[in-house]
Amino acid sequence: MTCRKNRFVVAALLSLSLVPVPAWGQAPGQTRIQGVPLTGGVGGAIGQPSGALLLDLREEMRMFVQRISAYARRNKPNFVVIAKDGLDLLVKRDATDETKTSPARAYMRAIDGIMQEGLFFAEARGDRPFGSPPVADRQTPMLALADYAKNNGLKVLTLDYGKDIKIIDQARKMANERGFLSYVSDVPSQDIYKLPTHPARPPLENSKSILSLDMVQNYATIRNSAPFGQQAQFALQMHETNYDALLVEVFHGRKPLSRQAVETLKYKKVGARRMVFAYMNVGTAASYHYYWKSNWREGSPFWISAPLPNDPDRYNVEFWRPDWQGVMSGNTNSFLYGIIAQGFDGVVIDGLSAFKFFEGDAAGEDVVQ
Repeated sequence: MTCRKNRFVVAALLSLSLVPVPAWGQAPGQTRIQGVPLTGGVGGAIGQPSGALLLDLREEMRMFVQRISAYARRNKPNFVVIAKDGLDLLVKRDATDETKTSPARAYMRAIDGIMQEGLFFAEARGDRPFGSPPVADRQTPMLALADYAKNNGLKVLTLDYGKDIKIIDQARKMANERGFLSYVSDVPSQDIYKLPTHPARPPLENSKSILSLDMVQNYATIRNSAPFGQQAQFALQMHETNYDALLVEVFHGRKPLSRQAVETLKYKKVGARRMVFAYMNVGTAASYHYYWKSNWREGSPFWISAPLPNDPDRYNVEFWRPDWQGVMSGNTNSFLYGIIAQGFDGVVIDGLSAFKFFEGDAAGEDVVQ
């Protein structure tokens, strides 16, 4: 991408660096993230000597996604990979000139689409109420990167927020004008427990069987299926709709969706096939998920970092560590293998902005404000 195309894309360089003079209480050659020493040294994670490396967290996240994609497609060749948020990962920034970028081609080849929250209307933040547009200096680079994704052949899904019918219609109109696939929720992202009341039917509702992401003309997402009742009730209620794609959590309450429930989700009311994708968060660990061990806590294992301020049961993780990556993907005990075994058509990789926490941005916002 040329400098001209990227003139709106403003981002900070990595804040991690090795300082020749050790900070107070820090041993020589020791690296700190968020003020906490990297236990065992950086070299233990990526095979280079501790104290001699600038850790490129964005590239580490890209490589993590690429490994996830490669593993998934070895097991299921047509498996779809959608990257949620983390727009900054689409381009690589020059280490000496932050205005210069180059395409992250390997990363973009590893994914089929992107999903961005709050592109046109966002959740409540500070003094901005639910359903407000993001501030211009954040929205402008987000839009530039979303356009860039589309121009590079990626499907772009938007997830906006609003209760007012005018806002909902406006969000859809703005997304459609750019060739994006729009969905607007009237409840916050982590509590999407119902389908929207407006519009009452999926936009561009159709009777086609959907066999690839390119064919998807509308979608719906549910992040909390428990209010629907039992698994079978949830699956049957979703079956009574004609959305081309459904994005759901792997777990219904604390139990994973059965393969039978997933199979029911795969069919529209008209009988045609649709695609069903599962969320997988690679940037945080949840103490209520199956992989969590009774002796785990912040700092133990060392790659479990601070809990999220708005969700104390979910912890930031040093996502570049092999132990954590093995929990997520690469073996038959991993989260991703379970998704494939349950029969999902693809995965929505959440938590991609986790690198920003370790760069010093506690909010983890996409694109620097």
